[in-house]
Amino acid sequence: MRLTQILSGMFLAFGTTGAFAQCSADVVELRGDWGEARFRVEVADEPAERSQGLMFRESMPLGAGMIFFYEAPQRAGFWMKNTLIALDMLFVDQFGTVQRIHENAIPEDETVIEGGNDVLAVLELNGGMAKSMGLTVGSQLKHPSFDQENAVWPCDPQ
Repeated sequence: MRLTQILSGMFLAFGTTGAFAQCSADVVELRGDWGEARFRVEVADEPAERSQGLMFRESMPLGAGMIFFYEAPQRAGFWMKNTLIALDMLFVDQFGTVQRIHENAIPEDETVIEGGNDVLAVLELNGGMAKSMGLTVGSQLKHPSFDQENAVWPCDPQ
């Protein structure tokens, strides 16, 4: 089965064929010229959680990820020390717009991956996912941790 067939099945299973439900802390929605998708995520918004990240995990489901949130926009850099799976990293500004994508970070590589300045969030997905979906810089994220007054894609009102 081709990866695009697997991904199509995953997106349908997660409801990407129309409007999504209310925002939830454990779901990130993405949209762009390429379409829409959603991922079930773990949130790392405390220093210890951000330090641990996805270290020592041997796999991650296709429809899963981890999103890191900082208290304020800042310069962000990641490395893959003790991370056993290849990852795509989407560096996102305070408005929910993807500013940089790093594809297929190499497991256990200690080279710093620069995300740039003014990063509020970083979404990690399985390596190769960004390319296979056609994710691009400028794609938008929806999550309740973004300031809803200024978010490019705010959560639906309750």
